[in-house]
Amino acid sequence: MKITDINILQSKEISFPKSYLPAWFEPDGKPFSSFKVFLIELVTDEGIVGYGPCMGKPDEFIKDYLIGFDPLRIEQFWYDCMNGRESALGKASYGGYDMALWDIAGKAAGLPICKMLGARRDRMPVYAATSRLLNTKEHVEQVLEIWKMGFRAVKLRLHRQNYKEDLEVIKAVREACPEIKLFVDCNQNNRSIGYNWWSKETAEYMAEQLENLGVTIIEEPLGRFRSDSLKKITENLNILVAGGEHSGNIYEFRMLMDSYDIIQPDMILGDIGITGIHKLGIVSEFMDKQIMPHICYLNAFALSFAACLQVVSGFSNCPWVELPFDPPFFTLESQQFYIREPLELEEDGCVLVPQRPGLGIEINKDCFK
Repeated sequence: MKITDINILQSKEISFPKSYLPAWFEPDGKPFSSFKVFLIELVTDEGIVGYGPCMGKPDEFIKDYLIGFDPLRIEQFWYDCMNGRESALGKASYGGYDMALWDIAGKAAGLPICKMLGARRDRMPVYAATSRLLNTKEHVEQVLEIWKMGFRAVKLRLHRQNYKEDLEVIKAVREACPEIKLFVDCNQNNRSIGYNWWSKETAEYMAEQLENLGVTIIEEPLGRFRSDSLKKITENLNILVAGGEHSGNIYEFRMLMDSYDIIQPDMILGDIGITGIHKLGIVSEFMDKQIMPHICYLNAFALSFAACLQVVSGFSNCPWVELPFDPPFFTLESQQFYIREPLELEEDGCVLVPQRPGLGIEINKDCFK
């Protein structure tokens, strides 16, 4: 089998009901009101087609490399294209190509990727990852509704100019919904105009206060290369510290593994893909760490979500899967509009791992130009 063509599919423009501004762009970011989905389509001479998220226009290297390539030689692709050599050269991520190769391999074998990698669980618990800064009343109402829908864990964002206001929101949510597991993304590793970034003293104070409020996990309380300060928090407190979503390849985690209790690689933000998540899952388990891959909002969420379910369902050290969820902007329906049979939330807050071959989902090409 050989790859004969690479196509980029572009969806229709999806409009939000109103302008949207995520927490990590506060306070001076510009809101937006619509988005599009871009997919990579790898076509083979045997008629099997694989899909992955597209994170940028294909460069000449990847086109020259993949045309005529045997898509089952995924480790060869990894070694040649995703081993960290080009992490600082500004190219688009190849993670979506890795995902598409795995999709082809699973379809060729007639198996879901989870069974190719070694299946362990058929369903995974998910947490609702909200994305905006709301007022206290709105956050309480949002979390109560999320609990009623079946989610058993929720992630809230912190990015207010006064961190004490962040604490007031978390306290109110905890008091209103004591049953739900509460995660917090401090968003201290993003770029943002006009934001008062936390010092290490503030990060340590916030971690202690959030632990006292019953928060289970804090994400990125400092930049990911502040290793000494992050390690101090992980060693001195029981609250779990997570991070690493912006890492360009798996080799950055050589430096990051000691900083976190939970690593959060993203398949498509860097050259990581399914192959990288699988490698990091094995290493993190060996090092007595947990792994909870980051999943991007917008773009090809449905593919990243399905791919994550496929690979982490074989891990013993992945307690939760991220599900971006922030109505009216992000719901399971709105983020899976181009999937013929969208994945659904079960009553106990779990999602079934797709069992069809490859990624386990079918693209509705009518949604693309």
